[in-house]
Amino acid sequence: MDWPHDPDGEKGSEGMRKYGQAILAKKLDDEEDFPLEAAEFLEDHGDEPVRLNHERVVSVADIFEHVEETEFEEIIDLHKAVGRAMRSAGMWELEEERYA
Repeated sequence: MDWPHDPDGEKGSEGMRKYGQAILAKKLDDEEDFPLEAAEFLEDHGDEPVRLNHERVVSVADIFEHVEETEFEEIIDLHKAVGRAMRSAGMWELEEERYA
């Protein structure tokens, strides 16, 4: 799918590309935006791109199709739910063995 803009912007994110959850985190303020309704977040950001790796980009909505929770009390709750969803959907790009 062609996106109207690169999720990293013209110059990248802080000089480098950001992937997956890092892009989602940039859309939120962990103090002001929580508790957060998933439907509200999707309404605001569902059509926006999230880079999974150097070739694959999906929408926020594509990821949230696999998120079971409907509300998040804190940003860590969102990250845990999105991480589980991305793993179950084959969207998780990190090799966990490298960090063991």
